[in-house]
Amino acid sequence: MKIPEVPVDFAGVRRRAEGAQGRRYWKSLEELAVTPGFQEFLHREFPENASEWTDPSGRREFIKVMGASMALAGLTACTRQPAETIVPYVKPPEEIVPGRPLFFATAVLDGGYAKGVLVESHEGRPTKIEGNPDHPASLGATDAITQAAILELYDPDRSQTVKQLGEIRSWGAFVAAVKAALVAQKPLGGAGLRILTETVTSPTLAAQMRALLAEYPQARWHQYEPLAPDNARAGAQLAFGQPAEARYRLAEADVIFSLESDFLGRGPDSVRLTREFAQRRRVGEGGAAMNRLYVTEGSPSLTGANADHRLSLRSSEVEGLARAVAAGLGLAVSGATGAHGPFVVALVKDLQRAGAGALVVAGESQPPAVHALAHAINARLGSVGRTVTYQAPVAASADSQVESLTTLARDMMAGKVDVLLVLGANPVYHAPVDLGFAQQMDRVALRFHAGLYEDETAARCQWHVALAHSLESWSDARAAGGTTTILQPLIAPLYGGKSPHEVLSVFSAQPERSGYELLRERWKEELGEADFESRWLRAVHDGVVPGTEQPGLPVSASLGAWATPTPAAAIPGLEIVFRPDPNVGDGRLANNGWLQELPRPLTKLTWDNAVLMSPRTAETLGVAVHTTKTGSENTASGSPADVVEVRYQGRSVRGPAWILPGHPDEAITVSLGFGRTRAGRVGNGVGFDAFKLRTSDAPWFGAGAQVTKTGERVSLACTQDHWSMEGRNPVRSVPLEEFEKHPHAIAEMGEAPPRALNLYPEFKYEGHAWGMAIDLNSCVGCNACTVACQSENNIPVVGKEQVARGREMHWIRVDRYFEGEVDNPSVHHQPVPCMHCEQAPCETVCPVAATVHSDEGLNDMVYNRCVGTRYCSNNCPYKVRRFNFFLYQDWTTPSLKLLRNPDVSVRSRGVMEKCTYCVQRIQRVKIEARNQDRPVRDGEIRPACAQACPAQAIVFGDINDAQSAVAKAKASTRNYGVLEELNTRPRTTYLGSVKNPNPELA
Repeated sequence: MKIPEVPVDFAGVRRRAEGAQGRRYWKSLEELAVTPGFQEFLHREFPENASEWTDPSGRREFIKVMGASMALAGLTACTRQPAETIVPYVKPPEEIVPGRPLFFATAVLDGGYAKGVLVESHEGRPTKIEGNPDHPASLGATDAITQAAILELYDPDRSQTVKQLGEIRSWGAFVAAVKAALVAQKPLGGAGLRILTETVTSPTLAAQMRALLAEYPQARWHQYEPLAPDNARAGAQLAFGQPAEARYRLAEADVIFSLESDFLGRGPDSVRLTREFAQRRRVGEGGAAMNRLYVTEGSPSLTGANADHRLSLRSSEVEGLARAVAAGLGLAVSGATGAHGPFVVALVKDLQRAGAGALVVAGESQPPAVHALAHAINARLGSVGRTVTYQAPVAASADSQVESLTTLARDMMAGKVDVLLVLGANPVYHAPVDLGFAQQMDRVALRFHAGLYEDETAARCQWHVALAHSLESWSDARAAGGTTTILQPLIAPLYGGKSPHEVLSVFSAQPERSGYELLRERWKEELGEADFESRWLRAVHDGVVPGTEQPGLPVSASLGAWATPTPAAAIPGLEIVFRPDPNVGDGRLANNGWLQELPRPLTKLTWDNAVLMSPRTAETLGVAVHTTKTGSENTASGSPADVVEVRYQGRSVRGPAWILPGHPDEAITVSLGFGRTRAGRVGNGVGFDAFKLRTSDAPWFGAGAQVTKTGERVSLACTQDHWSMEGRNPVRSVPLEEFEKHPHAIAEMGEAPPRALNLYPEFKYEGHAWGMAIDLNSCVGCNACTVACQSENNIPVVGKEQVARGREMHWIRVDRYFEGEVDNPSVHHQPVPCMHCEQAPCETVCPVAATVHSDEGLNDMVYNRCVGTRYCSNNCPYKVRRFNFFLYQDWTTPSLKLLRNPDVSVRSRGVMEKCTYCVQRIQRVKIEARNQDRPVRDGEIRPACAQACPAQAIVFGDINDAQSAVAKAKASTRNYGVLEELNTRPRTTYLGSVKNPNPELA
C-alpha cells in the first residue's frame, strides 16, 4: 500500500512537544509529527529492506533457497568459508607465544599532538588500539578517531611508492633530485626554499628543522592545519601579552560555562577532559557534588548536548553574551548584549557562588576577544590555579598558522619560491579558498610532497614520497600538556614508506640516517649519556618520557583595547558556520570506512555531510521533511532531502539540507572534510566540499550566506529512527532536585514483573554471572564504544546503500533522543548492545539452537549452526541483532587480512551476529586466572566498549560478586532495565540520567 507523502507541519509539531504530558523523548521530527508514513515505518518494526533477503526476492524466495540448508543446520553454516592456508613456525621466536597478544606503548597523533596508546599485536601485526593508562592525555581510554587509526594503517589505498610526474621512481632518484635543488639554493642561503608541514610537536623533528634553517638561513618553515587553534593563541596574546596555553581541570570545576567550546567532542585533550567531566556527573557515589554545565553555541555539538542549560545563539552573538557575563561580574567591558537577561543574571550568580570552582572555556571558533574575555573572567573569579592553569605553547611554533600560510601563498605568487616541500599536509584541498593556493603552487619550479596518500596536493607536485604511518615508524611527539611519547613501530612499513624524519634528513648533510638513529641521537642529548640505555628503554616501554611535562606559566590577565568591540557592518543573509566533521575531521580521514559509516552523534547521518538548519529556518526557506510509504524519508531507508545551493562571497556549493532541532535560527552549518577527489576509493566523491566557501578572514563563521532550493533531492543514509523500540521511552531522566527528594524516581518510571511470575524454571548461576551497567549520566555520546567494538570483533563496513536499507552491522549503537521543545531540546544518549537477557526471546524461536544461553548468563551465538532464519532478530525487542545479507567481509585484500583479530571468527554471508560481551576477552582472563590458581579479579575483564570509554560510563563484571563494581552499580537506585515489563530480565542495565539545572532557570 502506498502511503501518501505528507509534509511535516512544524507548527503542529511544536504544539505537540509543548503539550506533552510528563516526560517525552523523541528521535526525529517525523516521530513527533506522527505522520502516516512514520506510523507505517513503526508497524514494519524494521527499517525498509532490513528484513528482506535480497532486494527483488522476498521471504518466500528466501525459504525456498534455504530449505535444503535447514537439514544440515547442525553441520555447517549456510555459506562455505573461503579456503585458507596456515604456515607453522619452524623456529618460533622466543618472545612470541602464539595466541597470546603483546602490547606496545606508542602514540596516535591528533592535530600533531600525541594521545598515548597501547597497541595489541598478534604475531607481529597490530590489531587493536587501547588507551595507555600511564599517559596523561588518554588515561587508559580512547576516542573513535584513535580507535579507527588501525584501519588507516592497513588501508590498501595508501601511497605505496615514490613517484615523479606519476611515474614510479626509486628512493635514490628522489634523494638525487633534492640534492640537485639544494646545490642551487646553497649560494642563496636557501632564499627560494620553503617547507610546509602540519602542526609539529615532535622535539626531534623540530630540532631537524632548526638545523636545516641554520644551514639555509634564508629558507622559511611554515605550519598549517585548518583546525589549528589560532584564535586561542591570539586571545592569550591579547589577555596576557605573551603566548600561553590554557590547561583546564574539569574535575575541580563546580560550574562550567562554555562559549562555543566543544571540549567533549574534539581536540587533543578531549579524552582527558571527558574523563574529568564525567567524574563530576556521578550521582550518589559519595564523591564531589555534581557539576553544572552551561553552553552557548552557534551549532549543536556534543558538549552542548550534555549541558544542563544550553542557549542556542548565532556564533556572531556569542561575543555579546560573553561581554554581558563579564560586565555582570564587574569587568569594565562594553558591547554587552541586552538579550537573554534571565539567563545572564542566573549564570552570573552561579559563577559567583562557585568562585574559584567556576570555569569559563572559549571555543576555537570564537574570535580572539572572546578568548581574552574568558581568561579575564577566570581571573576575576579566582579560578586560575584551581580550574585552569597556563603553560608555554607545546607546538614548535605559536605563530598564527593562517598568517603563515598566507605569507607562503604571497611568496609563491611573487616568484620568491623555487623549491617547496609539503610534508604531510594537504593545502590544495583545505587551504582557505581566497588564497588560491593550488594556483600559486603551480608557480613554483620544483615541488615535493610526502604524505600517506596521493592526495590533492600530491597531484600538483612533480615528486611524491609515500610516508610511513605513525604505527610503522620511530618518532616522538608531545601531548597537550607537554608530556613526550616515544613512538615505536608496531610493524615494518607495509608499503615501504619513509618517516617525516627520514624525508627531512634528505635535505641535510646526512641523508642516509634512519628515523631510529635520528631519534636516539636527539634523546641522547636530552637524557644524557649516563645510564642512557636504561632510561631510553624505560621511556619506550612506558610510552611516557618522565619530566617532559610543560611547566606552569605565571600570567596576569589585563583589559586592553579588546574590551571595546569593533562594530560589525550588518550584512543581509544567513550566517554560515564551518565545523569539522565529528568523524573525519578536516578530511584527512575521509577514506576510513569505519568513520564514514559511524553515525554522527547528533544528526545520525552516515556517508554524507549536509547543510544543517533549524526548523524555523527550514520553514522560511521552504525546505521540507519528506515522507513516503516507508515512513520518514529523513530517517528511514533512502532518506531523500532537498538539495540547496549555498552562495557565499561569490562562491557556491550544493548539498542536501538537514533539519536539526536545536540549531540557531537564521544560520546554517556546513561540515568540513567531504567532497574529496583523491582520498581513496572509500572517500572519493562522498558529500560536498565546504572548504570551497571557507576564507582566511572568516574561517569559522561569516555573514551574508544565501540559500536557495534547487528543486532536486538526494538520498541520505540516516540511522536516527532505525531500530526504534515501538515508540517506547528507553531513556529515563530526572532533575537532580527531584532525585534528591525521591531517590527511587527513576526506578519507579517502569515496572518489572515479580520474579515469581515466570513461565520457565529458575536457573541458579553457581559460578560467574556476567553483567553490564551503563551510566547514562556519564555517557557523552562520543561513539568510541562503537568503533572499539568494530575493531575488536571484526565487524564489516557495509556501505551507504546498505545502511540506507537498515542493514548497518554495528554490535553496539548509541541512540540519540531529544526531549522538550523542538527549537532547543535537551539531548540524551544511550548505548545499546545486546542485553544478554536471562529469559531471552531470541532463544525460544531459533529452530536450530544457534542462539543459546551459557551457564554464566551469556546469550551465545553459534555461527556454525545459524541458517539465517532471522526469527531471533524478529523476536528481539531491543533490535540488537545483525544479519550478514551479503558477503560484507573483504577476503581478498592482503592488508585487510592482517587487520583482523584472530581471537574472533570472521563471519560470512547468511549468519546472524551480535554483541558477545567480548567473550574472547572473558575466556582469556579466565584461562590466565586458572593457570595462576586464583579467582578472576573484579575489573580484570573489560569488553572493548568499556575499555575505550573515556567517560568510564560502562561497567562490566560478575554480578554474583557483591563487591564488584557492576553489582554495586546495579544496586543503585538509578538502575533500571530497558523494557523490563517484558520480563526478559536483561543482564545489561542502565543508570538513569540526572540533570542539574539551575532552579532560577527552571
